[in-house]
Amino acid sequence: MMWRAAGVCALSMASCISVAAQERSPDGVWMRDDGNARVRIAPCGSKLCATNLWIRDTSKGEEVGDRLIMSLERKSATELVGKAYDPKREKTYRITVIVNPNSLTTRGCILGGLLCRDVNWTPAGGG
Repeated sequence: MMWRAAGVCALSMASCISVAAQERSPDGVWMRDDGNARVRIAPCGSKLCATNLWIRDTSKGEEVGDRLIMSLERKSATELVGKAYDPKREKTYRITVIVNPNSLTTRGCILGGLLCRDVNWTPAGGG
């Protein structure tokens, strides 16, 4: 009986460790920390696209349907790095995406990494 309990504990711990080590995906619908944008991140061909689903204030040129096309490589279970292309502005950025259990952080950089901006996102559900 004691060996059976030890076996169950060992199996449970192994599955917990396995789940914790799994790669996290940025796929989903996210709300930007300033409350101005809701985006869907999803595969588009061999890349990932972040597409605006909703924009509160369009005065800065952001519109529903705008996309950011990302070419990312996984650096760890929670971090992806690469390039992001904004076809509307015809600009390419260096990007880092960090996927946490209940949030996402994106860091976009220009000028060889001299000018960077972090944006925090929370799950928005549906879409």
